[in-house]
Amino acid sequence: MVNIYTSMQSKDSVPITEAFEKQYGIKVVLWRASPDKITQRVLIEVKAGRDDVDVLEMNGPEIERLYRENLLSEFYSPAFRDLPPAAFPKHRHYVADRLNFFVLAYNTKLVPPKQVPNSYDDLLHPRWKGKLVIEPSDFDWFASVVKSMGEEKGLDYFKKLAAMKPTMRDGHTLLAEMVASGEIPIVLTAFNHSVEKMKRKGAPVEWKPLQPAFGQPSAIGLPSKAPHPHAALLFADFLLSKEGQEIIKERGRVPASLAVDSTLNKFQYQLIDPAVILDEGSKWEKLWAELFLGGEMLVKQEGT
Repeated sequence: MVNIYTSMQSKDSVPITEAFEKQYGIKVVLWRASPDKITQRVLIEVKAGRDDVDVLEMNGPEIERLYRENLLSEFYSPAFRDLPPAAFPKHRHYVADRLNFFVLAYNTKLVPPKQVPNSYDDLLHPRWKGKLVIEPSDFDWFASVVKSMGEEKGLDYFKKLAAMKPTMRDGHTLLAEMVASGEIPIVLTAFNHSVEKMKRKGAPVEWKPLQPAFGQPSAIGLPSKAPHPHAALLFADFLLSKEGQEIIKERGRVPASLAVDSTLNKFQYQLIDPAVILDEGSKWEKLWAELFLGGEMLVKQEGT
């Protein structure tokens, strides 16, 4: 048996665990919740002297927090050779297994080819005033882009972007659907896998990464006191293997492995550093709220 806590949506995680069970004959007990709830459950269990979970799979900052609580064990998988260096934190106690890329998405019937922005600066053209849409929880993207630009230059840019009066709308999946339907012309922080799903259904929608482009990692980690450590390592091997990563691709997600050919990661990108978001999150969340949310702080979302 192997007990897994994950923030991956059940429609995507269940096909993976079913394939693992079929191949190895090991029963999987799956619990799906938001990254925050997973973290809370693990910390409560540890405080109570219980070691219930074998595998953790969730967003980067939350799994980084559990590493800092000395709850994760460093592990090795042959599949590591197929992962990009950015998939590993310096301490190597977890590794990215799937990615969410922030991209520009636009309706091809509403945005003529010559008007499609090719850079962040292009978003400041007067034609986009009041027409841009941003997902209000994306302060981690904001922090990463600002730091990449250089903090002074980056903050100056985002002040100009805020002056363009973008609309804030909840939900990356919903935003992709709204662009596809023509309800909105352009989104600045769409997830490319959500847009690609609409595109494959025939919707007049396209996406492109603006540089610097960033991905949000979700990672797998193994608790140091896992009750079934051998089964846990076997599942990690499976998830990170070409076979496991192909299932992630088949589910319309972005696999971390370079061994899997995906149209969703064929561009220059960086990954958001979970440690930076954990250490500096309150600073960037406050700046984000001041610029785009009227000073109101974010409400935590469910995992993806």
